[in-house]
Amino acid sequence: MSPRSPSVNEELRRRSRERLLQATVELVGERGYEATTLGDIADRAGSARGLVSYYFPGKRQLLQSAVHRLMHRTLAAALEREPRTEDGQELLARAIDAILGLAGDHPVLMRTHMAQILQADGFVKCAEQQRLAELLRSAVASYGSEDPDADYPLLRAQLMGTVFAQLLPGAPMPLTRLRAELFQRYGLDWGLGVPPGDEPPGGTRHDFAGVPL
Repeated sequence: MSPRSPSVNEELRRRSRERLLQATVELVGERGYEATTLGDIADRAGSARGLVSYYFPGKRQLLQSAVHRLMHRTLAAALEREPRTEDGQELLARAIDAILGLAGDHPVLMRTHMAQILQADGFVKCAEQQRLAELLRSAVASYGSEDPDADYPLLRAQLMGTVFAQLLPGAPMPLTRLRAELFQRYGLDWGLGVPPGDEPPGGTRHDFAGVPL
């Protein structure tokens, strides 16, 4: 049997890493962080346990990469869904809704993620986080920002704060209120993106310039 080509080996490594990331999302979402071991993740992924350490320094790094992968895949799907558009305000609305929706769809996973990035080590820089950053920056640029490099971190911080507010134990804030404030901040009509209801809180709708209708 002839040896596999470098391209085939690279594809096999990519698939193996992807399975580990997906297994992490599933298991932490089901069991929580502490109850999920690296061995559990390897077993769910159908991988040798040594491969986890080969790709990731530890469980924390694996989890952050897994969540960032989930976030950038969710965001990419939202930005590219039909009907396709180049309208900057619609794209920004889709980006906001995609990230805010993760708190409702994956509460255990996102709460764990938020708790970890608030620790001293902060973000784990990885390919998944970079893809997420590129997509958010592109949404800000499409929206019409004159300085996406400065405006993108502000949007990221606002989205993180809004996700955290939805998941705050004992005092969560409703998605509709948080979405309304973000949309008003950016002058986005409530009907853009994927509105969670027919009317925003308070019954106030805004046109594309943020002017009450």
